[in-house]
Amino acid sequence: MIMDEILNKKVLLVDDERELLTLLKEVFIKEGFRQIYEVDNGIDAILSVKEKNPDIIILDVNLPDIDGYKVCDRIRKFSTSPIIFLTAMGEDEEKIKGLEAGGDDYVTKPFNIKEVVLRVKSQLRRGSLVSEIKTNIYTFGKISINEETGEVKKGEENISLTAKEYSLILFLAKNINRVFSKSSLCEEVWGYEYDRYDNTIMVHIRHLREKLEDKPSDPKHIKTLKGIGYKLVD
Repeated sequence: MIMDEILNKKVLLVDDERELLTLLKEVFIKEGFRQIYEVDNGIDAILSVKEKNPDIIILDVNLPDIDGYKVCDRIRKFSTSPIIFLTAMGEDEEKIKGLEAGGDDYVTKPFNIKEVVLRVKSQLRRGSLVSEIKTNIYTFGKISINEETGEVKKGEENISLTAKEYSLILFLAKNINRVFSKSSLCEEVWGYEYDRYDNTIMVHIRHLREKLEDKPSDPKHIKTLKGIGYKLVD
C-alpha cells in the first residue's frame, strides 16, 4: 500500500541537460512513477513548485539562469517538499552549501540513475510512514509537534521545517532524554549507513536550533554531548 502511494507521488526534475532530463524521466516511468514533471531552468522550477506542488524535487546546481542553491532558497519560502541536489562538484563545502540552502540530500555527477531513484523512494517512503502514524502531540519547552497534522509550533507561532528537519526533531521528540550517536541518527532519519554524513547532521541540528531554541548558541533542549552525539531534553 505504501509503495503504491509512493509511486503516485509527484516528482519534479530540474536540469538544463535535456538528454539527462529525458533519461531520468524514462527511468522513473519504468520504475512505476506516474506523475513526472520536468523543467530546464530555475525560474520555471520555482513556478512549477508553486503550480504543481510536487512531493519531491530533483534539482541541478548548475542552471542557466539562477543557480540551484538560490532556487532552493526561494522554494523553501513556501514549500517543505524534499529536495535532492544534483551536483558536479564533490567537495564537502559544496554539499554543505546545498544543505544550508534547505536541501535534504545530494548526488554527485556522474551518478548511477538507479541511485537517484532509490534516494527518491527513500525520502518518499519516510514521508509516507510519518503521515500514516496518527498518534500524539509531543511537547518540550514551548515547542509542540502534532504528528497527525505535521504542525510544529513554538507557543502559538507556526514553525516551518523542511521534511528532513521535521523527521529529525520528531524522532528525537519520540525518544526524549535518550542519547543518539550521529551514526544512529543517520540510519534512523536518513536511512543510510553513517559515511561522511557528519556535516549533514550538524547542519540540520543547527537549523533546528535556529528555528526552535530561544538562544540557538546556548540551546536548552537540543543538546550536544561532545564525542557521543545528541539528545533532546525537556
